[in-house]
Amino acid sequence: MTSLKGKTLFITGGSRGIGLAIARRAARDGANIAIAAKTTTPQQRLEGTIFTAAKEIEQAGGRALPVACDIRDEAQVIAAVDQTVNEFGGIDICINNASAISLTPVQATEMKRFDLMMAINTRGTFLVSKTCIPHLKTAANPHILMLSPPLDMREKWFAPSTAYTMAKFGMSMCVLGLAGELKDDGIAVNALWPRTTIATAAVGNLLGGEAMVRASRKPQIVADAAHVILTRPARDFTGHFCIDDKVLAAEGVTDFEPYRVDASVPLMPDLFVPDDDTPPPGVVLGKLPGLPK
Repeated sequence: MTSLKGKTLFITGGSRGIGLAIARRAARDGANIAIAAKTTTPQQRLEGTIFTAAKEIEQAGGRALPVACDIRDEAQVIAAVDQTVNEFGGIDICINNASAISLTPVQATEMKRFDLMMAINTRGTFLVSKTCIPHLKTAANPHILMLSPPLDMREKWFAPSTAYTMAKFGMSMCVLGLAGELKDDGIAVNALWPRTTIATAAVGNLLGGEAMVRASRKPQIVADAAHVILTRPARDFTGHFCIDDKVLAAEGVTDFEPYRVDASVPLMPDLFVPDDDTPPPGVVLGKLPGLPK
């Protein structure tokens, strides 16, 4: 299968950034996409709402369903999934993209921020996946995809931001568990993570501003990699922790320069990519500051 035409995707946090890029790529195939996110009105520092995302999806050739949903709330998640099934007749793909981030050490992490990250990243992923599974079991070639990192259990990832790392690795632990649990049902469960920082609102607003954005790749690289994963046979490809450019390189992509925001600036490596994960030929990275080897 090389197309998502007619498939229904349920995407959390898809009103902007990587989630929206994945939605637009699927829309080009003619997919149905439910955007389940909280943003219903424009925010000062955050571009996009579920309604602007739906418009972009439809302009790209897909069908869109904007659904206001806080994935911390079980009743809202159940209602959003039910609304999607009623609108499109089922769910073929569940994408857990919604995430909260705070790169702070323990003493600087307020418990309300800890609770937010655990509730959205780990618990939200668990809840959304759990709610979609009954519908995925009746789908052809069903997939669950987490936007979460490889489980590289090294001190250097935890020490600077224990709470965030726990919350993101919680998403990845859902991949491990669900891949095994759902194998006999033919539901693929995989993770996808970028090798470099991606030019999103989180990077621009929280992680370094314009300088960090210029050192990043565009969200399209993750969207293209996700498309490759989601069109693979579910029974043959599950339980993997994928890196975006490695997925594309395996499909024959050799030129990654078009994905760069600014080719004159060294690429910034993302967190959590294992040291022994070699980039594709020709991909040169800068150094991730502040972390020991």
